[in-house]
Amino acid sequence: MKIRKNDTVLVITGKDRGKKGKVRFAYPKEARVLVEGINFIKRHTRARGQARQAGIIEREAPIQVSNVMLLCSRCNHPVRVGFRVLEDGRKVRICRSCREVID
Repeated sequence: MKIRKNDTVLVITGKDRGKKGKVRFAYPKEARVLVEGINFIKRHTRARGQARQAGIIEREAPIQVSNVMLLCSRCNHPVRVGFRVLEDGRKVRICRSCREVID
């Protein structure tokens, strides 16, 4: 998966299209990411003693990784991500438009 934790992404489709946010969690097996401030859902919860309050709670839900694009820090555009192996043997992500190393 080409999107990682702490990346800044732009939502390109869905109800939150055009919004930007930071990736809080990445779930590579499900191909989903949790972006802060994006894809809020309402959960009806039951009280569990003193620990949790009952009622309708809004929280963020994971979004499909194909619905977001990485924002390049240098060119400040949503970009596709490529990979390159450096001379020292490290495999790094690169911006496809400006060829800048992201990692």
